[in-house]
Amino acid sequence: MENDHGELVDLYVPRKCAATGRLIEAKDHASVQIAIAEVDESGKIIPGQNLNVPICGSVRHMGESDDSLNHILEQKGYSLR
Repeated sequence: MENDHGELVDLYVPRKCAATGRLIEAKDHASVQIAIAEVDESGKIIPGQNLNVPICGSVRHMGESDDSLNHILEQKGYSLR
């Protein structure tokens, strides 16, 4: 879709589940998107720097969202302690 200035814009951009790679549908009301804040050495939040992790409802339904979140964070190089 194009706006008045000729730029391509979309009305709806679907998200992908970080655990499964599947698209999260608009009607998936069980899905969540968790924002994990970056912190400095003193433990203060660095403004504007966070990691968004979308998890689909089917992963949450199976009870695997916490394990999936830990696995994703380890892959990205975050310390869990």
